[in-house]
Amino acid sequence: MAQRMNPDLVRERSRASFDIEKLTHVLFGGPDGVRRRRELESLALTDPDYTHEDLNFLSREQQYVACLRESLLAVQKSKELGLTGLDRQEYIQFLVDHAPGAVNLHLTMFSITLRQQCDEQQKAKWLKLADDFSILGSYLQTEMGHGSFLRGLETTATYDPNTQEFVLHSPTVTSTKWWPGGLGLTVTHGVVMAQLYTQGVCRGPHMFIVQLRSLENHKPLPGITTGDIGPKYGANPGDNGFVRFDHVRIPRDNMLRRFAQVAEDGTYSMVLDPRLTYGTMVQMRVWLSTLSSVFLAKAVTIATRYSCVRHQSELTPGEPEPQILEYQTQQHKLFPVLAAAYAFWFACQNVETHYEEVDSRLQQGDSSSLGELHALSAGLKAVTTAGSHSGIDQCRLACGGHGYSHAGGLVYLLTQQAVVVTGEGENTVMLLQVARYLMKCYIKSQAGAKLPSTVVYLQTVQSAPAASTTTRDLGNLDVLTEAYQHRAASLVQAAAEGMKLKVSEGQSEAEAWNNCSVLLVKCAEAHTQFFVVKAFVETVRRPDMDSSVRAVLTSLCQLYALHGICEHAGDFLQDGFLTGPDLQTARSQMCTLLSSVRCDAVPLVDAFDFHDKVLKSVLGRYDGRVYEHLYEWARKSPLNKSEVHESYYKYLQPFLKENRAKL
Repeated sequence: MAQRMNPDLVRERSRASFDIEKLTHVLFGGPDGVRRRRELESLALTDPDYTHEDLNFLSREQQYVACLRESLLAVQKSKELGLTGLDRQEYIQFLVDHAPGAVNLHLTMFSITLRQQCDEQQKAKWLKLADDFSILGSYLQTEMGHGSFLRGLETTATYDPNTQEFVLHSPTVTSTKWWPGGLGLTVTHGVVMAQLYTQGVCRGPHMFIVQLRSLENHKPLPGITTGDIGPKYGANPGDNGFVRFDHVRIPRDNMLRRFAQVAEDGTYSMVLDPRLTYGTMVQMRVWLSTLSSVFLAKAVTIATRYSCVRHQSELTPGEPEPQILEYQTQQHKLFPVLAAAYAFWFACQNVETHYEEVDSRLQQGDSSSLGELHALSAGLKAVTTAGSHSGIDQCRLACGGHGYSHAGGLVYLLTQQAVVVTGEGENTVMLLQVARYLMKCYIKSQAGAKLPSTVVYLQTVQSAPAASTTTRDLGNLDVLTEAYQHRAASLVQAAAEGMKLKVSEGQSEAEAWNNCSVLLVKCAEAHTQFFVVKAFVETVRRPDMDSSVRAVLTSLCQLYALHGICEHAGDFLQDGFLTGPDLQTARSQMCTLLSSVRCDAVPLVDAFDFHDKVLKSVLGRYDGRVYEHLYEWARKSPLNKSEVHESYYKYLQPFLKENRAKL
């Protein structure tokens, strides 16, 4: 095997300063987690029944069929293997790679919603059907005219006490449900978010389970018009769809009723705190943040390996062409992205743990921590999805011309990540939700009230210390954490005081909010970035961590924090918390860290443990044999099936003959 490896990558791996396997254990929850993950991966990737077809050379319809075939086969195989829960989901993801088809939406939004929003009687019916894959479902919230603003949804569900049915209707073209994955051609059922009307009163958005297609011939049921919305920027194997309802009747029992119910006579009642319905959204936002960190890790794996295989130009005249990763500019492009991949990964693990703790309390009806978790998940979703999207594109650009080819896998990752940026909440809306929570917490802090752990720092908002003639120790993780905390606190304070000033000048609360919204978004970003830095530091300081792993992660943590300071220098300098000399020190230390990380760059991306069949990149191959496989990949293009394409005889030959005849 070693003889078939690119010698550059062999050399890179031989000089690792840490045990790669031990870092992989940190990333995936310990040796047992890694072992189980690899068992599932092996089951999925070595099974000869899967074709692993390259979608790049298929039409959109062929892509849909190929993904559907692989997805359904994966479900069937997981049943035969006796896989359930997270094992089943991870096994399927190794094969369909988060493709936006029916199985993904079924396993995530559809099943999560049923699990969290159904009462026990409904779970016994619907969740069993979903878990057995006797039905396939999607989540139908977004409409052509409305997305994040739930109160603006136009689809109606009007209760008819005479028949004890809800009548679902799409009253306008903008009320058409638009975008749900799997809706176009695949799913049989959907959880529909609609405005509930009963006894002449609108009770706001509620969820209903609706059968969309016949279980006999798959045709849309009467009153239902559905289809595919057409090609998109990416995720084209998926059949994102539309649906319109024309007075479609469903039984009263089809309203998901764990939190609210409609009696036979139409009487409406709340059963539990309505805020508990946020659970599905929170879980999906945490999942999307985690998915973003994985996509970013894949991209930086590809770009880093390729940058060690690619040789270009001269560093020293007359010397052999160096690896492009030897250039500091290439390191500056990639290593902050590498640091961000680790930072996002650990922040998501932190929030997942927090979610599990809050969810266990939610199941007992305790929603006291839900506001904090909602703000945390919304902020993390915004920061990680946007940061991963820009980071993936940075990796693509760092690979030059080959990064533009689908062979590299980076274009695919970029378009997949673009879906995540917008899905389940537009990021500006997410950050404004965080800001609203922060404003409430700031007001409470001024009144001396106790605050949740993630915002307790607002109780100690104070002026920056006087500028010192000595620079701060910006290699100290406590100093870096303090800098991010101070930045977040000062920006929250500035936004709150800005709001207060505008109201005192006669603006309404709504006007003041809109006129301060840029600053509000900024403080929400700063709050979330502080959380990410803090989570990274906490991970580095875990007592059970191997010392060599801690050392390399400390360098990445410092790099992530210092790069953020350099990118947002104005925020840190504005009130004198950091000075001009501090910023010069930050830039100098960041460049020093680039050289330090360079020695471990390939081992650091190897620790993510992506199999080549999962990475799907000629440029990022583990063996580094890029060029021969790039050539082989190009030869597979359908345009190369014959030496002379048929279009020559139909168009090109007569065109050239006619022009030559005129000579």
